[in-house]
Amino acid sequence: METGSTTAEGQALLRGRLTGRSIAMGLMGSLLLSTCPSWPVGSTERVEVQIDGVVLPVSVAELGAFVRSPTADPAQLSRSELSTWMGLLAPDSRQGLIRLLKAPILSRRSLGRQLLSSWGAGPLLDALGELIRVEDGKRINRSLVLSTLEQLLERQETVSTLDVLEALPTQQLRLDLDALVAAANRWRLELERHQTLMRTLAQKEVRLQLLKGAERSVSAEAPRQSTLAVDHRSRPLQVERWIPQSPREDRTWVLMMPGLGGDPNHFHWLARSLMQAGWPVAVLEHPGSDAAAVQALLEGRQSFDGAAALRDRLADLAAVLDAQRRGDLNIPGTEVVLMGHSLGALTALLASGLEQVPGMEQRCKGALVGLPLTNLSELLQCELAAGRALEGNAMASLPRAVVGLNSFGGLIWPHRSRQALPIPLLIVGGTLDLITPPLDEQLPLLAGLAEHPYSRVVVVEGASHFSPIRVDGQGKASEGDDLFQLGEELVGVNPLSVQRVIAHEVIRFLDTLSSESPRNDAVHLIEASSKTRWHRLGRRPALQLMDQ
Repeated sequence: METGSTTAEGQALLRGRLTGRSIAMGLMGSLLLSTCPSWPVGSTERVEVQIDGVVLPVSVAELGAFVRSPTADPAQLSRSELSTWMGLLAPDSRQGLIRLLKAPILSRRSLGRQLLSSWGAGPLLDALGELIRVEDGKRINRSLVLSTLEQLLERQETVSTLDVLEALPTQQLRLDLDALVAAANRWRLELERHQTLMRTLAQKEVRLQLLKGAERSVSAEAPRQSTLAVDHRSRPLQVERWIPQSPREDRTWVLMMPGLGGDPNHFHWLARSLMQAGWPVAVLEHPGSDAAAVQALLEGRQSFDGAAALRDRLADLAAVLDAQRRGDLNIPGTEVVLMGHSLGALTALLASGLEQVPGMEQRCKGALVGLPLTNLSELLQCELAAGRALEGNAMASLPRAVVGLNSFGGLIWPHRSRQALPIPLLIVGGTLDLITPPLDEQLPLLAGLAEHPYSRVVVVEGASHFSPIRVDGQGKASEGDDLFQLGEELVGVNPLSVQRVIAHEVIRFLDTLSSESPRNDAVHLIEASSKTRWHRLGRRPALQLMDQ
């Protein structure tokens, strides 16, 4: 359709369709493109915008000049398709589009750059190809997109949407705004679900809970280092041991596993707290999926195979359990509690004998078509399933209990297909976690797996996926972990206060393992000094939250 023949009726139709949506579409587009890699140096000359079957070809050079103009007023543009299109947008919508095009979507140190080198990049780029196509309606070439984004990142610290459009080496693009609006609406509905959970929790009447202050002297209580030769690794496995002077009479010990990109020192604060409360603790280092491996991934020195990493982690776990039983690690105790963060929590659940629920392939197809930008763990879950890493991982005997921090597995164990875990289960999550969000991960896991009356989920307001991570010497509540230097939007609010809450709830849970009358009613609490709020829920209250 020629722009010169656009009628007043057609303009009104386009205005109605676009007004109020471009900010949502802009944010969605920014998120979509942030999951892609950088693009090679080329020259995209035109962009075609399609909505209701109308195609408006737009010059990328003119678009760039408009976005970079101080006024960005369509009246200042020459008579063109772009001026007509921009004139149809309300001022707020036009500014939303400008913010989208100028916003940095990828940086050299971003989590997105890890994703680009992972299995998850492929499904996301395939989904993106349904929204953005090149000449003759062809899909975007996945490897071309990856290589161009990488080249842009080599030349500059950050990449914007406009940078991507200008660098894409093709003559023109076709944006399917109908599909983009549909994707944006799905994403908006997902965000609304999570926001509803946060509002519901925020309205609960809370009671005051006094928590202990910081742990005792760090320097006086360092871990003991051990090495363990294992058949599946070329080098000995490193194990940190935290041994209390007077272990508890229940003879329980804790085996702790960091998440992807995590190191033992990220969890010294928790291991120290548990040791001070009387539990012996062993903390594993997982070469190949630890901080050094992720750093190599960010620098392009190695790729990441999630299925292989999980198999190695399960083998690490089995080797440590065998060595402890033989007395080779000198860790007192007869029953083990498996504890992990993120991928470490999934490792603990699989080692407890849980098998994936049939139908994983279909669940993954549905999740990936919907672009899981509010739950990035779904990409890893589908990678692990495709790599057949979720089968046959049970320990020789059940652990005493499982503790999962920011755990995931909502696709592996959907809550409507119950696969009960007969041991106590503690699952901890945070309302600001968009990698393993509680509404899709921790709450469904409790609903689907919790059979034991001691099982519970703890949701901490303002906590994110990275709130449990701390490096010794990190003194400010606003600091993130040492690898990514994350800001508050990813670290969450008051991470040191959140960590006190986590330690309190983990110790309380471990204490109940020796209790004879557990109470799992909903309890809503607030910490006296930091005003951090959290919610301890049994299976029934968790189900009620999910059904709201």
